[in-house]
Parts: sequence; structure tokens; C-alpha cells
Amino acid sequence: MSALTAAAIQTAPIFGDVSGNVARALARVPADCRLAVLPELCTTGYQFASRDEAIALAEPVPAGPACQAFRDFAARRDTTLVAGLAELARDADGRERVFNSAALFRPDGTWAVYRKVHLFLDEKDLFAPGDRGFPVFPACGTTVGLMICFDWLFPEAARTLALAGATLLCHPANLVLPHCPEAMITRCLENRVFAVTANRVGVEHRAREELRFIGLSQIVSPRGERLACCDGVAEGAAVALIDPDATDKQITPRNDVLADRRPQAYRL
Repeated sequence: MSALTAAAIQTAPIFGDVSGNVARALARVPADCRLAVLPELCTTGYQFASRDEAIALAEPVPAGPACQAFRDFAARRDTTLVAGLAELARDADGRERVFNSAALFRPDGTWAVYRKVHLFLDEKDLFAPGDRGFPVFPACGTTVGLMICFDWLFPEAARTLALAGATLLCHPANLVLPHCPEAMITRCLENRVFAVTANRVGVEHRAREELRFIGLSQIVSPRGERLACCDGVAEGAAVALIDPDATDKQITPRNDVLADRRPQAYRL
């Protein structure tokens, strides 16, 4: 496939202002962009006071109003969107569950969803843990894997996606710890994949402790190069031209990051 323009969109959501947050985020997507990744929970804001509040602001995928706006935008602009949102779902017994999810919307109207596996801090009181593992999806002529925020700390997440054929990791985030931007360089090096991390900025103090989000949205190459990066305070977009075909797993003529694995020696 040919190279494509990817963007990590960095926003500062206003808590509860779903339509406004969606409009402001989409306004930052560059005109020539084929893939745009928006932050975790970019439609609602992050710091829910209770599970009931999370349920009230959550929406079904793909039928909710924010999802419809994302689908319309993807079709109109011929852009694949990945956006973090609170997903409302029902289990087999009809009980409501809410997930911290990332939804992928393609220009042809099709969609996919990933539910966050590794819940951070008070998210454990609000969301059900992801129940679908780490699937990969076709998009933009390649294979895409989705992660959300705290998944970065677990190398098994990115490795699972790489082993399933992902060449590109889309990573919506609401980072408050300082380590992820550097750690994602390692995730890209050890798996020879691209990663687009879209973080938010701003402060929320609605429940318990104040949270300050670090920004620093970035796009990283399979060789650990930071191709584009936002600063730590302002809304914006990190934009780079990437070629998902350039994800050669060969480290030396005799070493391959995936083929050289020895699972029989690991205790996982």
C-alpha cells in the first residue's frame, strides 16, 4: 500500500459536553488525513463521579450520537477515525454495562470496537474490564491494533497485536503519568510497528484527586523515531506521513523480532 497521513489529535474535553467535545475534536483533524486518532473518553471527559454518571453519559456503539457524528465525518472526509468513548452495552441478561472503549470508523460506514483491558485507578469502580481481548482490524489498507492508555504498561498488549499482524497501533489515551511517551518508543522497537498515541491536556478535579493530563501526543516509527509530537499544554495535532509496509521485523540478517521468540522458555 502507499504511505498515508496519520494524525494524533490532542484535545481538552469539557466534562459532559459531548456534542461540543466531538465538534472541537473533529475540527482539529487535518484536511488531508487518512487516519486520525482521538483521545480516550474524548466525547465525555474523564473523571466520572460515579458509575451511574458514566452510564448516563455513555452511548451504544455505533448507534449513539457521538458515534454517528464520527461515522458521518469519516464518510465525508474519506478518513478513518479512532476515538475513545464510554460505551453502553447490555449483557446476555439485559443488565447495563459500561466500557472504556475505542471505536474505529471507516469511510465506507463499517466500524469496529475495542474495550479497554487494563483499567487504571478509579476506572475499576466505573467500567467493566474489556471482554474481547486484543483483536486486530483491517483499516487504511493495513492491519490496525487498538490499545487504550494504561495498556501501554503491559508489553503483552502490543506484542499480542503485533503477533496478530498489526503494523499500526492506535492508542487513545488520558495520560497522567510521565512514562508512556518514552515507553511507546520501546513498544514500537520491540514489535517493529508504528504507534499513534493521542492524549489529552487540561485538568479535571470532579472526584477525589485532581488529575493533570500530560499531552505529548505522538507518532512513533518501527525504529523508535518520534515522527511528530505535540507539546504538553495545548490542543493540537501531531501529523506524520507513515508507510505501514515499512515494518520489517528484521533486526540483523540473522535476527527477527518475532521469529526469534522462544515461547517454550517463557513463563507467561
